[in-house]
Amino acid sequence: MANILIIDDERAIRKTLSEILVFEGHKIDEACDGEEGFKKFSEKQFDVVLCDIKMPKMDGIEFLEKAKSINPDVPIIIISGHGNIDTAVDAVKKGAYDYISKPPDLNRLLITLRNASEKQDLVVQTKSLKRRIAKVQEIVGNSESILKIKNTIDKVASTDARVLITGENGSGKELVARWIHEKSNRQNGPIVEVNCAAIPNELIESELFGHEKGSFTSAIKQRIGKFEQANGGTLFLDEIGDMSLSAQAKVLRALQEGKITRVGADKDINVDVRVIAATNKDLLKEVEEKNFRLDLYHRLGVIIIQVPSLNERKDDIPQLVDYFIEQVAQEYGQVKKTIEPNAMLALKQHNWSGNIRELRNVVERLIILSGSIITEEDVHNFVLPKTK
Repeated sequence: MANILIIDDERAIRKTLSEILVFEGHKIDEACDGEEGFKKFSEKQFDVVLCDIKMPKMDGIEFLEKAKSINPDVPIIIISGHGNIDTAVDAVKKGAYDYISKPPDLNRLLITLRNASEKQDLVVQTKSLKRRIAKVQEIVGNSESILKIKNTIDKVASTDARVLITGENGSGKELVARWIHEKSNRQNGPIVEVNCAAIPNELIESELFGHEKGSFTSAIKQRIGKFEQANGGTLFLDEIGDMSLSAQAKVLRALQEGKITRVGADKDINVDVRVIAATNKDLLKEVEEKNFRLDLYHRLGVIIIQVPSLNERKDDIPQLVDYFIEQVAQEYGQVKKTIEPNAMLALKQHNWSGNIRELRNVVERLIILSGSIITEEDVHNFVLPKTK
């Protein structure tokens, strides 16, 4: 069953089509001209539209163009008794799903409607799957520090200001970076992550800037670096405090000039990248110890966001636990479990050295090992012994 909008200035045509399609099990809305049709199209979600071409106030082609500008996914089938092959081609070029001449062949019309409706279902399902795959996890919590971070994200996201995120391991620095990207004007571009601590110093420059074939022993082919991969989007440099001084100098040049050079090349490449960096180190202390460049620190730290440890925001633990219980239950296809108040209190009293990451793992462990209700005894059995 589909929700179908019929737009035609001939009442008899609308009535005939409506009766046929209602009999087939569809829900029908009608409009007597393109202007009324566009108003209804703007206010309600339809699966398919049947639209005449020659109509007063707004013709079918104009309706098609305006409708596609606000919702390009809805299939629009043009039905007309005044058209020719040129009109049909023009309609399809402008985004019509199909063109059917009046009087329409009933079998062809029903088949076209079925195919258009199935196409719309696939579009909706595909978008839903993409959202599930690409969905950025929420920043959960209402503590003062978390609300301040959310407010800062809202203020800086729409700019291209560089952001330096500091905080302990597992506290959620990457999540903050992803929300800055998600709310930015670059959200349709890529967000590329580089864990600077996980890449050997001798390879970090190749990883960031790429290299040309033959530029060093193992360079058997050209490689595109992370800066180029992130062009038009966001580059997230995680654990930047572990980057070598030579790589820092090249990153500084990229930030200053918007240009990079691949290893083994002499040609500059322009890049349009917003850089967000994160670290669990005190970079000013690293500067004093000659491990980090002061000029790079100032370039990166236009906006500085300090992410608190979980031990500094324990009032958020009940909300976080509930969020993770629901998330894990969905992943495992289980009914959401409940947690006893005393069990929650025990979790709040725990020393969370691993921060949010540790809490997420603990909740998953409790869901796997406990019964339908997570008890205080479960917490003592499956969580607290690990701290002894």
